[in-house]
Amino acid sequence: MPVETINGIPLNYQVKGAGPLVVLVMGTGSPGRVWELHQVPALVAAGFRVCTFDNRGIAPSHEGDGGITIEDLVADTAALIKHLGAGPAFVVGTSMGARVAQELALRHPALVRKAIFMAGHARLDEFQKTLSVGEHDLDAQGINLPPKYEAAVTAAMNLSPATLADPRAAQDWLDLFEFSGGAVSPGVRAQRRMDHEFNRVAAYRAIAVPCLSIGFADDRMIPPYLSREVAAAIPGARYVEIPDAGHFGYLERPAEVNKVLLDFLAE
Repeated sequence: MPVETINGIPLNYQVKGAGPLVVLVMGTGSPGRVWELHQVPALVAAGFRVCTFDNRGIAPSHEGDGGITIEDLVADTAALIKHLGAGPAFVVGTSMGARVAQELALRHPALVRKAIFMAGHARLDEFQKTLSVGEHDLDAQGINLPPKYEAAVTAAMNLSPATLADPRAAQDWLDLFEFSGGAVSPGVRAQRRMDHEFNRVAAYRAIAVPCLSIGFADDRMIPPYLSREVAAAIPGARYVEIPDAGHFGYLERPAEVNKVLLDFLAE
């Protein structure tokens, strides 16, 4: 991935394929390369030019350890689309990245051809707020959970019970979480400290670009009623729910998710 100065910060991005531009925006704590597992190959094969990048907070992009706001992330994404000279773009985000896509569609409609929000949300409920405070406390105290326990908690919070009921799939995911865990970087801590008291339901009634909200039926991090609420707020937006999928539904059920993405982009 090239690292270039975009919106005044180093931003690490990669572009593959040829055709209309699709920009994929990742969620909290994860690098853009996660999209390479399933979504990038499907989009490139369908004739799209696909951009993935590391959000502010994920090295080697600017870590933003002095603080990160949603406005920062939206401005970074807008500047990246302008830098690529290919707007308006299709914009797809998941979780925190869905918030970025939502705000981008609202604030920079000329840059957005269509927007897709996976695990999108216009607000957080009390569970997510409490969970976030707990994460902040762990970060502030420098506490690292035992790897196996952290893997189990990560699996329970991000995967569907249907996945965890399959012994082979469950073990593969638990191994992945165990070996990819560890100390949290300053940039990820900054992403976690972003404001959690927002409520943008009323604001999203002004979004005018075509939008699709995708909920994951077994999502504990962003329960699907919050994603359904986003679609209900945006005039003309549609809602699709993926069964047997948790917060990582785009990795758990990639065939189903990719079909929904491609069908909407092709309309």
